[in-house]
Amino acid sequence: MRLLIVRHGDPDYSIDSLTETGWREARLLADRMAKEDLTAIYASPLGRAKNTCQVTLDKIGRTATECPWLREFWAPIHRPDVQGRTKITWDWLPEDWTAEPRFFDKDHWFEVPCMVEGGVKQEYDRVTTALDEILAEHGYRRDGLLYRTEQGNHETLAFFCHFGVECVLLSHLLNISPMQLWHGTIATPSAVTELHTEERRRGKAYFRMSYFGDISHLYVAGERPEFAGRFCECFEDAEDRHD
Repeated sequence: MRLLIVRHGDPDYSIDSLTETGWREARLLADRMAKEDLTAIYASPLGRAKNTCQVTLDKIGRTATECPWLREFWAPIHRPDVQGRTKITWDWLPEDWTAEPRFFDKDHWFEVPCMVEGGVKQEYDRVTTALDEILAEHGYRRDGLLYRTEQGNHETLAFFCHFGVECVLLSHLLNISPMQLWHGTIATPSAVTELHTEERRRGKAYFRMSYFGDISHLYVAGERPEFAGRFCECFEDAEDRHD
């Protein structure tokens, strides 16, 4: 089995849709996705991801299954350096999250008090349980840290979603703390990540990531990747996001 996890195009968060650039990215992405033999397509209900997905659906004459659990990961917390309001789970200052050893442990990252208070593990489990239900429908059932192959296949499933929830999916499939993925990777708008199963012993499968955040469809067309999701490369870069 093969999984394609797709981040939406450049977002206009004010209207939960795409910028003009985002629509161009979606069209270039659709040209790429049209070359794939997609078995099933799943999409977030949020506008920026739905719109990105719809461009592909219109091009290939298909429909998608809308999945509420594919919306952007939402379990707000009280970040240590921010007073009086909550922040999204996956936006921490490096000096804060790296100082907590549990954040590097797949079995303990959620035990940090602010994560417990925000019910982050419960939301994580809701998302990953829904993912496993879909994978089971396609013949791969979670069994500990592996997947039991009930009906091995070469199907390709596509998931149109968001960077934060993408890291949750990868965390579960690869058995890595999501904190390391949220803060150590970035999938720019319209980026595609690919995983495939390896069944080296009959009935036992593991997902392996063959590429992450690929935007070759943009480079081929001469389209510059957008900055959304990143922070300033240098502190002096006044026009780029700092916090």
